[in-house]
Formats: sequence, structure tokens, C-alpha cells
Amino acid sequence: MLAINPFRPGAGHLPPYLAGRENEKHEFAQMLTQKPVLTNLVLTGLRGVGKTVLLETFKQIAIQQNWLWAGTDLSESASVSDDSIGIRILADLAPLVAGIKVNETETRRIGFAVESTKSPIYLDFSLLKRVYDQTPGLASDKLKAVLELVWTCLKGSHCQGIILAYDEAQNLSDQAASQQYPLSLLLDVFQSIQKKEIPFFLVLTGLPTLFPKLVEARTFSERMFHIMTLGRLNENESRDAILKPMEQTNSQVRFSSVATQEIVKFSGGYPYFIQFLCREMFDSYLQQKSGGKVNPNVTVSGMVRKLDTDFFAGRWNRVTDRQRVLLSVISELPHCDEEFSVQDVVEKSREVLPKSFSASHINQMLVKLADNGLVYKNRHGRYSFAVPLLGDFIRRQREEEI
Repeated sequence: MLAINPFRPGAGHLPPYLAGRENEKHEFAQMLTQKPVLTNLVLTGLRGVGKTVLLETFKQIAIQQNWLWAGTDLSESASVSDDSIGIRILADLAPLVAGIKVNETETRRIGFAVESTKSPIYLDFSLLKRVYDQTPGLASDKLKAVLELVWTCLKGSHCQGIILAYDEAQNLSDQAASQQYPLSLLLDVFQSIQKKEIPFFLVLTGLPTLFPKLVEARTFSERMFHIMTLGRLNENESRDAILKPMEQTNSQVRFSSVATQEIVKFSGGYPYFIQFLCREMFDSYLQQKSGGKVNPNVTVSGMVRKLDTDFFAGRWNRVTDRQRVLLSVISELPHCDEEFSVQDVVEKSREVLPKSFSASHINQMLVKLADNGLVYKNRHGRYSFAVPLLGDFIRRQREEEI
């Protein structure tokens, strides 16, 4: 019988065992007990830490506690104007409340007998959109009117409140040049309705650039959100993420203790990399076994090469030769996977290059690399790699070139 591979490294795919996020789940469950809602949530971290998976887990927790949950990924197009973010929210809310009857219309037939038919009016998208369009004022006034109507219709039900949850929220940004401020609108609307003790709860998920954007748009964001930062798993949590999926599916495939330790090492504790390496090793073992090999030979190092090709190579190929030199210098910093300053890079370049980089040149290149999604600047003026374990990949590339 062919064994089923339990590992799922795809973006947002729920693994069979979610390791190391018990504290976050407990913290979120506690936030759901707020009456009124005073604090919203920003869930942030690098790609590969499992933000989308945890968001889906939060959804199940919220539904179990009688909260309604609406939301989606925020594409660039959904956040370019005030009206587009407003309509996006209406479209997300409508399926949750479309079954609520708010009124009915009576139609009388012409004739001697007085006959009439009654048709129900539901809180569907067309009604929400009509309220939005007919409310005077700015887009924020229109959206507030819709949200207040929705909660008025839900009052008295078992519903504890409504969560609007948006993934990839770093795509939200104000556009002063075109006088469109969708991010500010979202923050203003939620602050306003929460002041009225209407239980709408905002959850935004995104890369580490998200929270600085929120504060730049509205300084009150610092008080409006709790920041939950996802990092890498520790060694025990990583082992659980590797071993428990096979145990729970009663798989006949088992990784040796040496292989498990190697996966822990090369994954750096990042859930995506754990899932990727485990899936590839599992598949390779099965393929060799089905090909008649009695003792399949599967190495973690071979799977790391595939990870380099599938995950890192595309990003690496987009940078110039000079940018690669700079990134190689950064990868030599002992804390390159955490954060670094321009001065750190200047000093390291003096150590390892015949001709060092100047601070101004480094600043210019880091701005370009940030545009390419390889680094980002935090609120304290320091930089970090935007791609987890990029430093390890760069060092492997350099070793192959020697």
C-alpha cells in the first residue's frame, strides 16, 4: 500500500500537526473575550513562519466562540482606493449576513379581489451596497453606516461580534498623489465603531513592514493593535513538526534521529522549510522504494539543494552582481538573520573586501534590495533580510563558487 505524504509546504496549507503555536492560540482566545473590543491584532513575521496557517487556526477558534469571521487576501487592486476597500469589506460581510431578513415588501394585485404577495428583504450584498451608496458623506461615513446596520441586525443573536481578517495586509497603503487613503480609512472606521462599543474586531496579517505602515498612516495605531510576531520554532517544536505528522498518520516511513537533527538544523526552525524538506525526503524515499531499492538513500543535503533551486534561486537571480557582493558581505555578519545597521555592513566590508562599500552606497543598494523584497527597514532604522535563512543560502552559493 502506497504511503500518503503528510507534509504540506504550500502557502497557507494547514499541516497535520501545528507545532509551537499554543501561546499564540491562547492569547488570541483571550482577545475574543474583550467587552468592548479595545485592542485589535497584527499578526506579523517573515514568509515561511506560518502566518496564514495560524490565521486559519484563529478562524476556527473564533467560530467556536460564536464570532462571525470574514476576510480574504488583500491584493494590490483591492487596496488602491477608498471605495475599493469599502466594497471589499461589503463583499466579505455579505455571505455571513445574507440570510438575515430585515423587512418585506408587499405587492398588491389589480382587480376586484384584494390580493397581495409579500417578498422578504434580506441583508444581502445589494442591500449593503444600496445603504453604502445612499449614505451621504465620505467613504468612511458610508462604511460606518453599513457596519452599524449589520450589527443592529445581529443584536440579540448568539453572535459575539464580527472579525474582519485580512492577509497580506502590507499591500494596504495610502496614495497621497491620487488623494486615496484606504489604509487610513480602515483604521478610522474601526476606531470610530469600536468607540461606540460595536464589536467589530480587526485582524491584519502581513510582513514586518505592515505595522510601521499602520503607524505612519495613523499614530493611534500603536494603541489600537496588539502585535503578535511569529518567529522560528525551537528545537523541540521543530522535532514535533517533523515527527508527529508521521506518527499521527501511522506512516511506515520514519526519519532517523540523524536525519531529524539535520532537518532541524537546515530548516532553522521555519515551519515552511520543515514541511518542504520533510515532503521531499518522504517522496524521495517512496520513489526509491517503489523502484525496487531495498535500502533507499535519502540525504537532507540533497533536499537542501532542491530547496535552494525552488525557493531561493529565483530571488537570487533578480539581483545584480554588485548587489550579490553586498549581500555576501551581509551574510558574513554574525547576526545577519536578525537585524543589522549600515555601519555594521561598512565595517564588515572593510574586513572582507579589497575595496569596501561606503555608507551612502550601501544605503542606495539596500533601498533597491528592499524594492526587490530581499530586505526591509524596521522602525528603528535597522535592516533585516526579508527572506528567512537567506544568509545560509548565500554562504552555500559562495562555497560552491570556490
